[in-house]
Amino acid sequence: MERSLLSIWQANMGGGESILATMMFAVLPIAKVFSMCFMGFLLASKYVNILPANGRKLLNGLVFSLLLPCLIFSQLGRAISLQKMMECLRWFIPVNIILTTISGTLIGFIVASVVRPPYPYFKFTIIHIGIGNIGNIPLVLIAALCRDTSNPFGDSNKCSEDGTAYISFGQWVGAIILYTYVFQMLAPPPGGSFDCAEAEKLPIKKLSEQVPLLNAKEIEPLETVPSKGKMMTSILCFLDEKLKLKLILQPPIVASIMAMIIGTVPFLKRLILVDDAPFFFFTDGCIILGEAMIPCILLALGGNLIDGPGSSKLGIRTTAAIVFSRLVLVPPAGLAIVTLADKLGFLPTGNKMFKFVLFLQHTMPTSILSGAVANLRGCGREAAAVLFWVHIFAVFSMAAWIILYLNLLF
Repeated sequence: MERSLLSIWQANMGGGESILATMMFAVLPIAKVFSMCFMGFLLASKYVNILPANGRKLLNGLVFSLLLPCLIFSQLGRAISLQKMMECLRWFIPVNIILTTISGTLIGFIVASVVRPPYPYFKFTIIHIGIGNIGNIPLVLIAALCRDTSNPFGDSNKCSEDGTAYISFGQWVGAIILYTYVFQMLAPPPGGSFDCAEAEKLPIKKLSEQVPLLNAKEIEPLETVPSKGKMMTSILCFLDEKLKLKLILQPPIVASIMAMIIGTVPFLKRLILVDDAPFFFFTDGCIILGEAMIPCILLALGGNLIDGPGSSKLGIRTTAAIVFSRLVLVPPAGLAIVTLADKLGFLPTGNKMFKFVLFLQHTMPTSILSGAVANLRGCGREAAAVLFWVHIFAVFSMAAWIILYLNLLF
């Protein structure tokens, strides 16, 4: 009944026109993203210098801590229900993100074994091939695609709402992977630094010079019977240290959890999220702030690319291998995974936006947040170089893959 403009063109026009229409719907969102990133690049350049490094850091913090959580809460909370929650669990979204990481990591390991990057950057190469951007850029692409009233997915509001809900639902899985698996994989080598020259200069303490684990002042008599309160506190501290809860429970993840809880409880949803709710003013404020997320994140991304490749120690061969593998080798593996899941009946029939989101999760460039983790681990300059080149070439690769996905779906 609801046939998109694209399907009508394909039915009534020749092959050339339909291919042209598909290219238009694939390239235009990428062109919008690229143009806004280029504006951020200009603002951060030394000729304009309106968006310096400190300004970009503040803008990134504002997006991550406020604007993105507001977008997730308003879009995911309004789109989700208890029935949809169960369907999403059955629909493979979290599993797809895990399989994306596994397949990307395997490809990264094979490529790293062949290319043989500099000694400290073997795991670095694997991670920057295996971990894609499953949040920010897909949200931007869905928003840009759905903004066009003649988009192939139908109604613009429903297109944007469903796409944002599907993407947001999987972000908690991505955050756990990022702040556990990626954080451990990007640990510095045994020398303590990613700079081999600096690692060799580090003084090696003799056994007699080692610092004792406990100072004499810190040694206290043990309690024979520990209180229940102290035991519970020690258990919570142990879990927090091992699971890195402070790193995992970031604002976007908290917003996703709140949206899923409120959205699946009918009373709370009628109280806060629906249009005539008594507290809808809060949700409306989140909608307004969430709309500012997309331009801000694109300006910040374009500004971050001003650093360019820098003085990366990876070398041209390793950098090219990472970019080629992430953008060319990983998406076909994702295409095979989603197609197999569809054949096995794990995906809902007829929901093309859902399949499109699954495809996008395998197609994105390297995660920007993996660059942030790399910066914490001491290899931020190399991560900036990889992010620069992978996002430059992703403009072309994403357009090509989206054309293929639209042809498969419609």
